[in-house]
This record gives sequence, C-alpha cells and structure tokens, in this order.
Amino acid sequence: MEKVQVFIVGAGPSGLATAACLIKLSIPHVVVEREDCIASLWRKHTYNCLKLHIAKEFCELPLMSYPNDSPTYILKDNFLRYLDDYVMKFNISPKFNTSVESCMYDEAGNYWSIMAQDKVSGKTSHYASKFLVVATGENSAGNIPDIAGLQSFHGEAIHSSSYKCGSDYVGKSVLVVGSGNSGFEIAHDLAIHGADTSIVIRSPFHVMTKELIHLGMILARWRLSLILVDFILVLLAYLLFGDLSKHGIVRPHMGPLLLKAKTGRSAVIDVGTTKLIKKGDIKVFGPISRIRGNLIEFEDGNERYYDALLFATGYKSTANICLKKDMSMLNSDGLPKNEFPNHWKGTNGLYCVGFARRGLAGIAHDAEIVASDIQANIKMTLFD
Repeated sequence: MEKVQVFIVGAGPSGLATAACLIKLSIPHVVVEREDCIASLWRKHTYNCLKLHIAKEFCELPLMSYPNDSPTYILKDNFLRYLDDYVMKFNISPKFNTSVESCMYDEAGNYWSIMAQDKVSGKTSHYASKFLVVATGENSAGNIPDIAGLQSFHGEAIHSSSYKCGSDYVGKSVLVVGSGNSGFEIAHDLAIHGADTSIVIRSPFHVMTKELIHLGMILARWRLSLILVDFILVLLAYLLFGDLSKHGIVRPHMGPLLLKAKTGRSAVIDVGTTKLIKKGDIKVFGPISRIRGNLIEFEDGNERYYDALLFATGYKSTANICLKKDMSMLNSDGLPKNEFPNHWKGTNGLYCVGFARRGLAGIAHDAEIVASDIQANIKMTLFD
C-alpha cells in the first residue's frame, strides 16, 4: 500500500488547480486521472466552436493568469494551451489511465483506503491517504433523458459531448434537445452549416450577450446589489433582443446573476441563435411527449420527422461511484449537500473541488480554500 499525504481524483481544471495550490504550500500529493490526458472533457468531448463566454479575468486558475495578448474571451484551443502551460509551470504529473474503484475511510487507521486500477495493464494499486480530494467535477458523464420511444428512433441520437461540427449534418433535419448554452451554440452551428434545425425549449431562461454578463460581473464586484445589477441587465437585454416570449423563449422571474447564485443555472449567451430563431431558420418546439421511429411528437400536438437527435441536456456527477459508503459531503446525485460557500468539505479529510456550479472562478475558489484547510490540518507524519 502506497502512503500519500493528499490523493486527488481527476486531472481536469479542478484537479490541476488543487495540485498547484498544494505545490505552492509544499504539500505532497498524488493526482490520478482515468483518461490518457489532462482535461479530457475539454479535449475530447467538446464541439469545435466552443469558447468561454466569461471574460478571461473570471476564468483563471489559481496562481497563473492568461498571457497579456490573450483575447478577452478565450477560445477552446487557447484554453487547452493555457492548461498545458499550467501543468508545465507547476510540474504537475498525473497518473493517467488510472480509474479509482473505491475510496473508504479506515476508522482504525485514520486514513482513506483507496483502490485504483491501471486501465492499460489491469494492475490494481492501493493507497493510504490522510486527505482525499474529489476533483472529478459536476460534469462527469453526459445525461440523456428517458423519453418514451427513444429506442425506436432510427437515426443518429447522440449527446452533445459527441458533437463536433455542423458540417457533418448538411441537408439533414436535426432536433437539438436542450436550450442551455451548449444547445444554443450547437443549434446555431448546425443552422449556419445548412442543417434544417429545430430546438426544444422546456424551461424559462435569460438570453444575454457575453458583454452584458461581463458588465454584470464587474458591477457585482463593485458591491452593487445583485437585484440592481439584474435589473440593469434585464433592461439592456430587452433593448437588444426585444420580447422573445413570442418566439418561445420566456424569461425567469429571478434575475440572471441572482438565479446563478441561488440555483447554479446560467444565463444563455447568444451567439446569433436568437436572430436565426426570429428569422425562422431555427424552429422552436416545446417538450417531447413521445418518439415513434423518426417521428417526434411534442406535448402541444405538433409532430415532425427528424434525421438526427442531439441531446444538449447537460451532465451528471459520478463522484459517488468511488466514494461508496461515505455520504458526509455529497448527496445521492453526487453533488454537495451544503450550498455554496459551505459545500467543499466533508468529514475525515474529505474535500470536493469544482462542484459549486460557479465555473472556473468557482474551481479557483475551491482549490485555494481546500489547500489552505489541508495545510491547517496536516500533521508531520501521515500515520500515528
């Protein structure tokens, strides 16, 4: 059994940020990653046109800023280069292709007993760690809803994590299920590449521009009340987009920043999608009631045939799979039991990073506070 001071599960932005903060404090640690690279979700399971909609000053990991010549809004490839540079700067060395099978706290020995398997060789390794940091994030696995008749669909039905570019769907009729940021971006990408595009909108949401959200975050940083900031943002959005309710987009009663703070739900950043919806190039439908082959039936009585279904229906956490019996920190959905800012700590040296639904800024916050707490509780020897 290999003895380690801190064991970090995941080498995405959350795990890397935690490792960098521990390195700064000279705290020994191990980072394991089930995939063969850092930030596998960003590198392997995101579409080509992805970019960060939040200004770069709100998207930095701890201890390292973006280069001065970086654009205000970072493209996917620029972000991946930033992460590669981050790993090099702090000399972070994850153990790749390593799947954590179980993490159980040993009450007698006062340590976390961790079993991990090398996915290439099949070899099983055992670790004993004083502290355990779950940094797999809230977006571990793609979520596809259970819709009646989905198995009867004869065309392509994929999650957005498998989507790359609209050029693969030229001339096809495609239904995007989900109207968050991914759904809006993918619908726009499909439409401009010549797909006959529709989108399912089920719930109210705010449509903003990235500049409006940037303004709101700056005003909030100046300590203006979120209610006032939200009033300004909603007013400006109405002036920009007009009344979108007649196009199937209903605004929530709570403002965009307060909604994000209270529920973790983000405003949708417009990339040109609303213009195409207004023109009729992207058709809007309500919830799906049933699928019969390639015929999609909607709850309002509409029905239409599609060649492909694309589910932009978010992700789910898989953190509980390895934690087994420990329920001190995460609920049955693999998300923190406690709300921000008290979400990051469980019992017996258990922590989570990247589960606050606050993007990269939330990851930076979590990593710094977790590393500081570990430093405050660490002992000179791992075992008594």
